[in-house]
Amino acid sequence: MRLIQLINSHGDRRVCLVEDNRLRLIGEHHSVYALAQAALENEASLSAMVNRHLTTDELGYDAIYEGRSTWRILPPIDHPDEPARCMVSGTGLTHKGSAADRQAMHAADTAMTDSMRMFQWGMEGGRPAAGQVGVSPEWFYKGPGTILRAHGEPLDVPAYGEDGGEEGELAGVYLIDSAGRPRRLGMTTGNEFSDHRVEKQNYLYLATSKLRTCAIGPELVINPDYTSVPGEVTLERDGVPFWSKPILTGDAAMSHSLENMEHHHFKHDAHRRPGDLHIHFFGAAVLSFGEGIELNHGDVMQVRFEGFGRALRNPVRIIQSEKILVDVSPL
Repeated sequence: MRLIQLINSHGDRRVCLVEDNRLRLIGEHHSVYALAQAALENEASLSAMVNRHLTTDELGYDAIYEGRSTWRILPPIDHPDEPARCMVSGTGLTHKGSAADRQAMHAADTAMTDSMRMFQWGMEGGRPAAGQVGVSPEWFYKGPGTILRAHGEPLDVPAYGEDGGEEGELAGVYLIDSAGRPRRLGMTTGNEFSDHRVEKQNYLYLATSKLRTCAIGPELVINPDYTSVPGEVTLERDGVPFWSKPILTGDAAMSHSLENMEHHHFKHDAHRRPGDLHIHFFGAAVLSFGEGIELNHGDVMQVRFEGFGRALRNPVRIIQSEKILVDVSPL
């Protein structure tokens, strides 16, 4: 089951069930967040609530997806009233063999970088037995929900940034219930856009390199098959593909199990506040930056995974303005 969030030119929001090239509107609840809260209140599954409120009204998907409609695609999940109550974060070095680009980026002085060492820890202890706690993966903070962008929206290289590069991956979507328990709503395609040139200067800049806009969607998949998920990242310039590479993600391709990644994110009390949303990226397996690709203004990044609906497409927007000193004054 796949859901999509829309908004029209009048500011009206709707949630729809994706059925091939048609979108069936869901009545009463006009955000996935509201739909999920209703499921919790009714002690029902999210898919059951979708079926309960499904209408016969339909919209054509093609025109909306291509930007030829008065309806526009939103990120497939958001906190409609308080965007800052959505935490966007991620986990790195989680795929088998994913450390090669990072090792090359930081291997100027040492035979084994900290990145490679952490990757090996994951290979050795990232998939613990049921009921056991494994080694912690690398973790990073992206920002609040205000940094989320939808399919078709640009991802920004700010004036103070060095560059911007795609990171095609899957992301988990979670809501914290009234008892403080994380509840997984589903998963979605993601582009965890980052500044790799800043990170390359020194691996301690990883944290700041992640503070960029990112995209998810266009669809939220409820209870997806996460066993083995093939996909592809494609880069286009002036409408012509110039780089493409297959991806393999999912449990079989990971050095850390899903349960281990989720535990280490939600073990923190501050990450279990009732009513909060969490978007957590599970890690990228391939990066064009690692092959010397530099994205230009207007280039389009496309991420697609089998079983996760239509591809997520976002242009790069390089902001050409002078760096501005942020002046802090006393109150």
